[in-house]
Amino acid sequence: MSTKLRWISDELNNLRQAGLYNTVRTIGSPQGAWIVVDGKRVLNFCSNNYLGLANDPRLRDAAKKAIDEFGAGPAAVRTIAGTLTLHRELERRLAQFKGVEAAIVFQSGFAANLATIPALVGKEDEIFSDELNHASIIDGARLSGAKIDRYMHNRPDALDEALQDCAFRRGLVVTDGVFSMDGDIAPLPEIVKVAEKHKAMLMVDDAHGEGVLGRGGRGIVDHFKMHGRVDVEVGTLSKAFGVVGGYVAGKKEIVEWLNQRGRPFLFSSALTAADTAACIAGVEILESSTELVDRLWDNARYFKSEIKRLGFDTGKSETPITPVMLGEAPLAQKFSRALFDTGVFAMAIGYPTVPQGKARLRVMISAAHARADLDRGLEAFAKVGRGLGVIK
Repeated sequence: MSTKLRWISDELNNLRQAGLYNTVRTIGSPQGAWIVVDGKRVLNFCSNNYLGLANDPRLRDAAKKAIDEFGAGPAAVRTIAGTLTLHRELERRLAQFKGVEAAIVFQSGFAANLATIPALVGKEDEIFSDELNHASIIDGARLSGAKIDRYMHNRPDALDEALQDCAFRRGLVVTDGVFSMDGDIAPLPEIVKVAEKHKAMLMVDDAHGEGVLGRGGRGIVDHFKMHGRVDVEVGTLSKAFGVVGGYVAGKKEIVEWLNQRGRPFLFSSALTAADTAACIAGVEILESSTELVDRLWDNARYFKSEIKRLGFDTGKSETPITPVMLGEAPLAQKFSRALFDTGVFAMAIGYPTVPQGKARLRVMISAAHARADLDRGLEAFAKVGRGLGVIK
C-alpha cells in the first residue's frame, strides 16, 4: 500500500477496534418479510419496505410495461431530453395525493434535499435545523452556504429563541417529520406557529412519514391537518412506496423554481421509466385503500408491546420504527450477529449514525410481516437478549 493512503488503512482498523466497522450484507432475493442474506434465508427486520410494496406484483407489472414502452434508461437529464410523460404523470399524482399545488420528482430523497435547500437559501440567509435531522438535510444545508443554527431536538421553544436572536435576509426552518433512528414525530403544529411568527419558510422531510402517518399514508402534514401551512414537503419513493426516487411537494412557485435551479434536476439523469411507472402504481395503491397502512400499524403495535414486555428499551418511538437500545456499539454488533445466527436479520446501528453510547438495533416492522413472523422474531430477541445478559 502506498504511504499516502496508509492513513485510510489505519482509520479502517480503528473502526474495527471500536466496533463501528460496517459489514455490508448481500441480498439474494426480492425484499419481503423473509429474504436471502449472504446465502441464508432470514426474517427481515431491516428494510424500509413499510408496506411490502417493493415486490408487489402490481409494481413489477407496471415497471415491465414501462420498459417495453419507453426502454431501459432515460438517456438525459430532465431539462434536455429526459422528461417522460410518466414523470409528469407521477408529479401530478403525487401533488394530488399530498393535497398540494405541485410536485417535482428527483433521483432520491437525498437528492431532493440537496436540490431544495441551496435553491431556497444562500450566504445571506440562515437555516434553523433540528439537531437530529437526517444527513441529507445536513449536507444540503452545508452546500447552501447559509449560516446553520441547530436547535434542540423537537423543542419549538428552542427554535423560537433561535429565530428571535438572529437577523437574516431569508430564514428556513427544516425538520424531519419522523426521525429515522428514534421513530419519534416532530411537533409540527408548534413548529408551524413558530415559523409563521418569524416569517420563516418551513420545510419538512417526511421520508419516514410517507405511507405511515396521515390518511392512507399521506404524511405528517395530513396527520396534523397542517395543509397549506408548510412551504416544502420532501418525500422519498424508496421506503413506503417500495421503489426509488424522491420528490418535493408544495407551493407552485417553489416547485417551478426547483425546475429552474434544483441542481440534481438540472445535472443528473432522470429516473428510469420502470422506476417511475412503479412509483405511480404505488401511489395508486395508497389512494385506493388504507389496508396496508392499517396492517403496518397493527403489526407495529403488537411487536412494540411484546418486546417491551420482554424487558427491552425501545426509546421514544411513536411509529413502526422500533429501536432496541443497547448502548455500546460492540454489544449491538454482537447482538446483531447472534440474531443472524438464529435466522433474524436486524443490523446494529452505532456512531456516527447515532450518538456514541446510543447504539441500537433498529427493527423495521412491515405490513408484509405475518403475526407468526413477529412471534418468531420476538422469540429470537428473547433468546439472544438473555444469552447476552441484556434482559433477564
